[in-house]
Amino acid sequence: MSAPAPSPLAIVDAEPLPRQEEVLTEEALAFVAALHRRFTPRRDELLARRAERRAEIARTSTLDFLPETAAIRADDSWRVAPSPAALEDRRVEITGPTDRKMTVNALNSGARVWLADFEDASAPTWENVILGQLNLTDAYTRRIDFTDPVSGKSYALKDAGELATVVMRPRGWHLDERHLQVDGEEVPGALVDFGLYFFHNARRLLDLGKGPYFYLPKTESHLEARLWNDVFVFAQDHLGIPQGTIRATVLIETITAAYEMEEILYELRDHASGLNAGRWDYLFSIVKNFRDGGTRFVLPDRNAVTMTAPFMRAYTELLVRTCHKRGAHAIGGMAAFIPSRRDAEVNKVAFEKVRADKDREANDGFDGSWVAHPDLVPIALESFDRVLGERPNQKDRLREDVHVEAADLIAVDSLDAKPTYAGLVNAVQVGIRYIEAWLRGLGAVAIFNLMEDAATAEISRSQIWQWINAGVEFENGLKATPELAREVAADELANIRAELGEEAFAAGHWQQAHDLLLEVALDEDYADFLTLPAYRLLRG
Repeated sequence: MSAPAPSPLAIVDAEPLPRQEEVLTEEALAFVAALHRRFTPRRDELLARRAERRAEIARTSTLDFLPETAAIRADDSWRVAPSPAALEDRRVEITGPTDRKMTVNALNSGARVWLADFEDASAPTWENVILGQLNLTDAYTRRIDFTDPVSGKSYALKDAGELATVVMRPRGWHLDERHLQVDGEEVPGALVDFGLYFFHNARRLLDLGKGPYFYLPKTESHLEARLWNDVFVFAQDHLGIPQGTIRATVLIETITAAYEMEEILYELRDHASGLNAGRWDYLFSIVKNFRDGGTRFVLPDRNAVTMTAPFMRAYTELLVRTCHKRGAHAIGGMAAFIPSRRDAEVNKVAFEKVRADKDREANDGFDGSWVAHPDLVPIALESFDRVLGERPNQKDRLREDVHVEAADLIAVDSLDAKPTYAGLVNAVQVGIRYIEAWLRGLGAVAIFNLMEDAATAEISRSQIWQWINAGVEFENGLKATPELAREVAADELANIRAELGEEAFAAGHWQQAHDLLLEVALDEDYADFLTLPAYRLLRG
């Protein structure tokens, strides 16, 4: 008797979308199902390992470079694969979700790279997951345009030679896609996003002289990088794509990954193209992992933790040295400012800050950096043009002057700044406003002239949790308590109601957002990711 055929990948609880059959073909779904069956068990093991490692950090309140991988770090002979031509010059990268307008504007922005984001800048509604894939395919086949229904302004792609190179970011390993199931089990969102994109576009991108390039988020260890590498090898073999075609840039946005940068590049060496300094998620990861480590790990207001803080400089300088030692690109962090057409003075101050940030990164040896808005592309370009000139990068600058000890990366108590009451208010404001927008399907949201995404909401709720649990006393004499957080949140909800009016307030998800923020900020059991409980509330 022959074995039963594997059950097909099922689409669950999802309203049909226009043209979704172009994305969810039988062959594409079979490919995603094959990825799921082969790799989800290992994904599950690695998520369990994260919990074990976090428990160890709670016990010891320290981290160190891994003794078992010392030989990899000591071996000066290995390098990552040479960069493909389309990724050789990455001096400015723009980030954003894959809605139709952003797709056109990001490709046209003048940036060398567009991080096409299915992760922190995109709330994973079924519409965003599927139509985002469709928008990228339409861009590659030049079937995309956009007309703003309010202004009537039309957007169309520039000539191919002027377009940014796409580096797509799938969801992190911890997030599942509830609308796609195999044997009643949800498929990891990372495999859905990667699988659909790679299946439909790998060969098409090669024909265009580029390739399937990826940003890998939320990586916590070299073993997770090894899993991605095995996914890449399998996918290329399965679809007959030459091995080494894929290129991946890993975000070093968790504190544990900062201790394994070389090992992460080593595991991905046939497919690696660089590392990125993801600053907001990195701060979130420090709070999450050392949340019960006492007062020496208490971070001040997030905007007081600049990239010149000693422990942040240790992280970024180690990243540049590690990348260049191994022939990889080092990509700097986000400039999140959103220009205002109404306030020239706000713009002037913000542009100066962005310029100083990008000047510092270029002078430190980074090969490029991120911006969140097209108007910031020229500013960042100017900073990197001044240092690079006609060179595509500065990977030859090895930064052998950099020496970082394990303790330097977690020297949070080297900061003079302290948490403030205004910082608590801001964390509550940003948390509520961002979560409300996320529940409406928006992942990248302008709040107080900054482009916020899930990472900034994570650090907002994490800081509230940490300050309360550490018994922080603010400069005005008030102590961080659950009661104070509830009071501030109630005030903010009332302010939003007054600001919007009763009808607009009722049409939003404000109460839900308020309640969820307080849940993840005040619960004794700290939720690993805000987006996990939020996803169960996300409709569509």
